[in-house]
Amino acid sequence: MRHQRRRRTLGIVSEHRTALLRNLVRALVMKKRIETTHARAKETSAMADKMVTIAKSEGLHARRLLISKVRDPEVARILISKIAPLFKGREGGYTRVLRLGYRAGDGAQMALLEWTAVFEAPAKKAKKKKDLKPSEKIAEKAEAKAPAKGSAKVAASKKEPEVPVKEEKKDAEKKGGFLGTLRKFLKGDDK
Repeated sequence: MRHQRRRRTLGIVSEHRTALLRNLVRALVMKKRIETTHARAKETSAMADKMVTIAKSEGLHARRLLISKVRDPEVARILISKIAPLFKGREGGYTRVLRLGYRAGDGAQMALLEWTAVFEAPAKKAKKKKDLKPSEKIAEKAEAKAPAKGSAKVAASKKEPEVPVKEEKKDAEKKGGFLGTLRKFLKGDDK
């Protein structure tokens, strides 16, 4: 009997449960918010709060404890250097669980797990340039290597891609088949 067993089993064996919670905490540290089921979010919240409490002590022992619990040195570093300083004046309550809707597949209650502190937004990644034609690649390399005086000449000689103009097909150009014959009949073209 499970007398005084307060934690949720999540329907899986204990080794799987600890690995699952470890991975959810790792994802929470890296992404700052995750979406999962409500039961998993509650368990992950408790574990993440414990990790922040350990990280607030900032020593070598704390770092080694975090690495042993989360199994990722990078996550331990982020916890100690970025997340723990935001919660210096707080004694717990580092995460929040917000209920979302129900999952369409099995009707499970979904939740959003996030830190209560505000993080700066990550910088947006620059969009990749579309693939250039070989001649454009050569021109781009030449422009990069050219001295400042000659850059105006290279820029002037660089042609901008022309947009092809769509030519409308005339009805007379359409030939063949039943519809072509019908068009000719209706227009009165007897050739």
